[in-house]
Amino acid sequence: MAEPQIRFNDGAAYEQFMGVWSRLAGEVFIKWLAPASDLRWIDVGCGNGAFTDLLIERCAPRVVQGIDPSEAQLAFARTRVPAAKAEFRVGDAMALPFADHGFDVAVMALVIFFVPDPVKGVAEMARVVAPGGAVAAYAWDMEGGGFPAEPVLAELRALGFPPPRPPSVDASRLEAMQKLWTGAGLREVETRQIEVQRSFADFEDFWSVILKGPSIGAAVSAMSPSDLATLKAGVRARLSADAAGRITSSARANAIKGRVPG
Repeated sequence: MAEPQIRFNDGAAYEQFMGVWSRLAGEVFIKWLAPASDLRWIDVGCGNGAFTDLLIERCAPRVVQGIDPSEAQLAFARTRVPAAKAEFRVGDAMALPFADHGFDVAVMALVIFFVPDPVKGVAEMARVVAPGGAVAAYAWDMEGGGFPAEPVLAELRALGFPPPRPPSVDASRLEAMQKLWTGAGLREVETRQIEVQRSFADFEDFWSVILKGPSIGAAVSAMSPSDLATLKAGVRARLSADAAGRITSSARANAIKGRVPG
């Protein structure tokens, strides 16, 4: 049976599930990029605008274009980012609706493993960036256990209920990203890992946030009450709480940057 596609069609739910994590990793990513101000940016796979909002706060861009296949996500993005600061439009990462060399920086934040053909996606980012400009991305280290929901994913797999995997999960590996960037003809390619932590009031807070992820939510909703109880007990055992019951969860992302020759 074919795995169902992972779709993000609720910007508010995504904000609670992943938007906070995106900003945590995005802060480190932007410091690493160390971009100049007044640049023209394209945020490919911008989703609900979590990273777009951050780059506007931190990078003082001249222009920002956000592209995503989900109109529902873009509708949420427009509520958080003023129209004067960014323009959002439906688009395909593998066929960006822009002419060559129109941007100074192209970024993908937590997106590359969702692109059906990452080679085309990176080539498109390189195409729309001017010579000397930057092409960069960060993605959860899915294969290395770095996804924020890994405690739940690990327990689901142990119980024989694997959730859907992104179509290009291999592209989240540092080695694969390096090959994609060099294969697109990019120069001065550098990689790094980003470690972040997020705190939750208690286990139920962690659990309610995690269930807002579409793949995990779908997998859990299909379970019997007894299997669900076993899952929750297993996840709880994988997490450590402090004296007040607070849960601190960790995640790890792989990041890459390179420059368009010229």
